[in-house]
Amino acid sequence: MPDLTIEQLTGQDASHLVAVTGDHHLQPQAAEAFLRLQAQARLAGFELAIASSYRSYQRQLAIFNGKARGERPVHDDAGAAVNLQALTDADKLAAILRFSALPGTSRHHWGTDLDVFDAGAVPEDYRLQLTPDEVTAGGPFCALHDWLDARMAADDSCGFYRPYGQDLGGVAPERWHLSYAPLSAPCDGRVTANDLLELWGDSLALGQVIAASVDEILARYVRVAEGWCPRATG
Repeated sequence: MPDLTIEQLTGQDASHLVAVTGDHHLQPQAAEAFLRLQAQARLAGFELAIASSYRSYQRQLAIFNGKARGERPVHDDAGAAVNLQALTDADKLAAILRFSALPGTSRHHWGTDLDVFDAGAVPEDYRLQLTPDEVTAGGPFCALHDWLDARMAADDSCGFYRPYGQDLGGVAPERWHLSYAPLSAPCDGRVTANDLLELWGDSLALGQVIAASVDEILARYVRVAEGWCPRATG
């Protein structure tokens, strides 16, 4: 099991990753496990595909700052656009962190986590949204996720589980987000507040608000619930 450096944990170094499909990258063990899960899904009638895998620090920084500056849309739990100009900085930050991680804290930095969908359930020109209505009853990807739920409940999901499977008041539930537990569980909590403050410097929008309560933010929006996975070996 690789012991990732701070640079790898925060998305600044991708040397620990291999290509999976297309432009998607994961750690080698996670990539092999995903291909096994993908093959099993195909036998069950699903075309398990990756929407997002590794994401660099710079990419996450651009996403977060773009939302904080009003250059990218922010949505609420129902998928409606949020009017950030009407919010205080603290409320603006909460709205963004509901669905987007602070740069340096995203699990997508590790090469263990990915967002998935059923490519066989929609036409090729379908515009993927990764929203709750796509993965719940009546949505095009609900059947895939019901199948994944059953595999996870049986501890037969090739080591993949849902770190955001329930709403704890921080990050919104993300049924599409899978994490390869044998490698991701040891990464939880490795990056400290001091590591992040040093990394961000003055590059982060809403930086003063974040720095004033960074420990509380990490506890609410970065840490995941105990018991989110059985810490299986895959």
